[in-house]
Amino acid sequence: MTENDTVGVEVSCPPPVATALTASGLVRLTPTADGAWRLTPCGRVGAVRMSGMDVVVTPKVGISRLLFLLGYAHDPGFRPEDVQGTDENDLWSAVAETLCRHTERALARGVLQGYNAVEDDLRHVRGRILLGKQIARHPGMLVPVEVRYDTFTVDIPENRLLRTALKRMLATPRLPLALRARLRHFDVVLAAATPLTAGAPIPAWQATRLNHRYVPAMRIAELVLRYQSFEVGTGDLAVAAFVANMATVFENFIGSALREAWAYRPGRTRTQYPVSLDHDGTIRMKADVVHTVDGVPRIVADAKYKLESTTGQYPNADHYQMLAYCTALDLPTAWLVYAHGLHGVRTRRVRHTDVEIVEYPIDLSAAPSAVLDQIDKLAAAAWEAP
Repeated sequence: MTENDTVGVEVSCPPPVATALTASGLVRLTPTADGAWRLTPCGRVGAVRMSGMDVVVTPKVGISRLLFLLGYAHDPGFRPEDVQGTDENDLWSAVAETLCRHTERALARGVLQGYNAVEDDLRHVRGRILLGKQIARHPGMLVPVEVRYDTFTVDIPENRLLRTALKRMLATPRLPLALRARLRHFDVVLAAATPLTAGAPIPAWQATRLNHRYVPAMRIAELVLRYQSFEVGTGDLAVAAFVANMATVFENFIGSALREAWAYRPGRTRTQYPVSLDHDGTIRMKADVVHTVDGVPRIVADAKYKLESTTGQYPNADHYQMLAYCTALDLPTAWLVYAHGLHGVRTRRVRHTDVEIVEYPIDLSAAPSAVLDQIDKLAAAAWEAP
């Protein structure tokens, strides 16, 4: 199915499978007259694999573009080349292939090592003595000694992140044997790195001169850990899922891209900016993107993952919302950023006011670099607008 499929497909499946599909949030299940289920997309894209069944909702922009949008939304350093060359027909293979390709490049010059701080009680002094712990745990004793020291090891956040992502991918059933073999090989190479425990936060890291070769692989690994899950549910049913809400993805992408585009301008770009419509602050909203200068709002924009109708109209409610933002923030112009559009940029003047609402479609089917160019033009137009 594609994400804009309104008909869906009819399938027969046992109750545990239907329950797992509903819990994934990927599709909506509606019972049919003959006891089967009709599956229809519900605003999310991705894939669920379980019990010999594959349910896939493909994004209209393609799998590689989806991965780019997901990555860039979290980290504007995520580059288009990080996801080039993936298989557009199979999300699982696309993610696994991308992870393998970048892991192979990361490990080409050997496994990265670094220093980790270790606290331990030893029979000899190493590093720095922790006097507080020594007195609390071993009062009046000379040994063991509570110490903290640095050790040079491969068990660092970069390798732990990569190995956890590799194991998450290996848990996916029915991957092609060649891909599974590559994943196992890299898992063995990183065997000295401790995988993250289930539910543990993704370790903090930052790009440096030392880990530069690891950066693309770590970005893909973060996508795997953030969006892909593997669980064993009712009746030992193994469920692998990779699910993303496209409205949220688009909103986050626009926010990150505009922040980057305005980074060299005065002021600050904030997402989910609080807006109070009344003086009491009881009617509250949140604008997707607001750029302020000296704390005063200068630009407001909202991202909508919607298509215009066959008559060339966008939903009226979007314009009501932008008019409310302009009124509350005392701005003359608001920017409605849509995913795709048939009529290009269009400005609408609200009657009996000085407010203008600009409909600005972004063509997500373009190459990632071209998408970012569109954002740059939007940012420039918004900055120069009165």
